[in-house]
Amino acid sequence: MEVLTTAEMERADRLTIAEGTPGFSLMMSAGQAVAEAAMDLVEEGPILVVAGRGNNGGDGFVAAAELAARGREVSVILLCERDSLRGDAALAARGWKYPVLPFNPQAIGKPALIIDALFGAGLNRPVKGEPYEMIEAVNAHGTPVLAVDLPSGINGTSGVPMGIAIRATETVTFFRRKPAHLLLPGRMYCGRVRVADIGIDPKVLEEIRPATFENVPSTWQRAFPVPKIDGHKYSRGHVLAVSGDLAATGASRLAARGALRAGAGLVTLASPSDALVVNAVALTAVMVRAVDNAIQFADLLNDRRMNTSVIGPGAGVGPRTRDFVHTALAAKRNLVLDADALTSFADAPERLFEAIKASDGAPVVLTPHEGEFPRLFSDISNKHPGRSKLERVRAAAERSGAVVLLKGPDTVVAAPDGRATIASNAPPWLATAGAGDVLSGIIAGLLAQGVPAFEGASMGAWMHGEAAVEAGPGLIAEDLPETLPAVFRRLYDGLGIEY
Repeated sequence: MEVLTTAEMERADRLTIAEGTPGFSLMMSAGQAVAEAAMDLVEEGPILVVAGRGNNGGDGFVAAAELAARGREVSVILLCERDSLRGDAALAARGWKYPVLPFNPQAIGKPALIIDALFGAGLNRPVKGEPYEMIEAVNAHGTPVLAVDLPSGINGTSGVPMGIAIRATETVTFFRRKPAHLLLPGRMYCGRVRVADIGIDPKVLEEIRPATFENVPSTWQRAFPVPKIDGHKYSRGHVLAVSGDLAATGASRLAARGALRAGAGLVTLASPSDALVVNAVALTAVMVRAVDNAIQFADLLNDRRMNTSVIGPGAGVGPRTRDFVHTALAAKRNLVLDADALTSFADAPERLFEAIKASDGAPVVLTPHEGEFPRLFSDISNKHPGRSKLERVRAAAERSGAVVLLKGPDTVVAAPDGRATIASNAPPWLATAGAGDVLSGIIAGLLAQGVPAFEGASMGAWMHGEAAVEAGPGLIAEDLPETLPAVFRRLYDGLGIEY
């Protein structure tokens, strides 16, 4: 579940070598894993390895020799002269007892599979010249491509193509995934990703102490809330969702329903008086209270059992919403801020951040999408346009003092202490109106049950994606809360929880 930057992966290699495992042994294991994947991808036909001058090319040479030893027809195109290779890559090239082809797109021929061993995950400069032409030719060829570690041209840490990149059918990486295997657009170039064990002891992670994780249940399962046999609705928390005016009530109801389905014991909708009847008619298990101003909202929060608020979906942009946010922060409750609550502070985001930091560590989660993010963090977005999504969200969490969840097909959650998760389970049909409102409610429902903010936001993002998978194509936002019970059942089964 740990995700390693290219620098952290290089350190894992060095630590392993320092403990007595030769670097060439790691290369041999990596090349053999590539050969296994190639055999799985194509059962017959010629295989072409396109190799670079570094260790990625060395992996390719090992794979070529292994495939040839298994009776496969293999050829190698090499970026440089074989005699110019150094270190472990030179040792691997010596194991290839056949000629190498010139680095020319004309030499590609008609293989059944191309193994991309040109560049590794550490590429940090634009691809130009002959490598650019080779990648362009491989992509135009139409043959399945197996990438070694990462498709050539993708930066391993940011996931950004460096001018051009291989579009792989499958990628074999080693020990742990890199951010680019999960972040867009890199993930779109990787195809299916398999992680191979090449002999690196997981104990090296104790020294590396990675702070990025794939957003999967094993990352947060210890914080997963399981109802107790002697529990009751008040022990599972009470969420207070804030509704907008008469013309904008649906979003808050979606959030309220999401909170209830996520396990909150009670949910109350704080509704303007003029929208009270509309909300009451549309809701059943969710309670409704008339709340027209921040003073009335504060009165509700005097009930300590109302331990969590969600503000933003359909709340309206302006002073009323800002006042509600400040009231909730002053009450030191769990708080999820989305949509209009974020935009309401666009002119003075520092006022929000100061109020969050003044709330003495009360859990706060901000859930912007890419359009809302720069309204609060314009300097992070505009002054550093080359930053990866992961870096931007980390910087935003540190700046704001809140857990920040930046939505998308590669949703990133980051905490002020630097921990981060990347989700990759959201299907394309999740991009529909109201889906984010349900997400904010799910997170609020988890926080209400005592889940810490970082784990609750990560858990909510994963469950949101799984609910969309369960619903299938044609999904609308109203479907998401109704598919959560199936997600819970799968989670219970996976975690060995009886129900």
